[in-house]
Amino acid sequence: MSACPALFISAPASGQGKTTITAGLARLHRRQGRRVRVFKTGPDFLDPMILAHASGAPVESLDLWMVGENGCRQLLAEAAREADLILIEGVMGLYDGTPSSADLATAFGVPVAAVIGAKAMAQTFGAIAFGLANFRPQVPFFGVFANRVGSERHARMLEEAVPQGMRWLGYIASTSEIELPERHLGLHTAGEISDLDARLERAADALASTPLAVLPPAVEFAEPQAPVALPRLLDGMRIAVARDAAFSFIYPANIRLLEALGANVRYFSPLADEPVPDASDALYLPGGYPELHAQALAGHTRSADTIRAHAASAKPIYAECGGMLYLLDALTDSAGTTTPMLGLVPGQAALQARLSALGMQQLNGLHGAMTGHTFHYSRVSTPLAPVLTAVHPHSGAPGEAVFRSGSIVATYMHGYWPSNPAFAAALFHGNAI
Repeated sequence: MSACPALFISAPASGQGKTTITAGLARLHRRQGRRVRVFKTGPDFLDPMILAHASGAPVESLDLWMVGENGCRQLLAEAAREADLILIEGVMGLYDGTPSSADLATAFGVPVAAVIGAKAMAQTFGAIAFGLANFRPQVPFFGVFANRVGSERHARMLEEAVPQGMRWLGYIASTSEIELPERHLGLHTAGEISDLDARLERAADALASTPLAVLPPAVEFAEPQAPVALPRLLDGMRIAVARDAAFSFIYPANIRLLEALGANVRYFSPLADEPVPDASDALYLPGGYPELHAQALAGHTRSADTIRAHAASAKPIYAECGGMLYLLDALTDSAGTTTPMLGLVPGQAALQARLSALGMQQLNGLHGAMTGHTFHYSRVSTPLAPVLTAVHPHSGAPGEAVFRSGSIVATYMHGYWPSNPAFAAALFHGNAI
């Protein structure tokens, strides 16, 4: 059993400022000399980049379905042994989803601070706070924080509306100098926000004098069940991973799994026209934003030629979402501009005005089930027939297709590989899945 101060930052809905507040708190405690570990609820890639930059440590995903309760317990226990503070950012609203942020906070006894965007709101603030605290009494509700407050008088009205006995955690004003920019998949990546540090410092300054900034109570995190020793299914394999602004949607847990299975992971940047590292046995092209960098990727022939040579040698390539788009014949962006891609997977993709797919999914293959999720605005047209089709975990409805073209396996689904190490290893051996 390891104890560590911990706080769960949630809200009544998306768009309330959870990431800004969590990142600001992480930066504040970090500059006070504390070791801060931040987690993100759900399968997000973008918020963790901001939170990792703020805290100075990798940000892992917590999800009772995708990661599993024992997997979450292991991550939290490991963090509690080394950290001075654990912060968990929720997903959507506190009670949204199955499982929800409330389910996660309750499972591990982490006190919940609700961030409520208070713009254009007065006494109703108190009603929302009351509902969040009392909808499920077993949720360890800690208090309420007001974001985007118009004035000190506005703040007093909000505080007076908070139900008696509920902890008021303070407020910060509405300001564009703190809030984080967004686009179609969510926040901008950390590397794209040129003044990110300045924004984080301003957020930390604004939070410093609030009750929310006080170190929360310690939570005891039980040790997980003894982990099963992983077989060295990828022993000695050299796996090249594309990693840059175009290909950045990578779960840290996935890379750790490859290394635990014995792989030697090496990175390269197609956006910088870097070649696939010499003598690579397999290649991973993760998701990201190839649509924002299509012209640059199309013009970088050295990187493209080495990927084509890798495929021509029948070496395994595994591509997820944006990585799959890069392998197609062409990609059409939201402005209608079509750019040729690598031409290694027949077909083309086009960005849509509306979200094409969102949600948790599961692949059932020869090695059992692998959990994961999907989130994209594009649609692919290909003559290939799927070799597998994911399913939605609660309804069983069909989800994303998995395609095979030669030694390439490609899909929109982002897999959480620790959920099935043998399945993950098969992807990089080029074995049947």
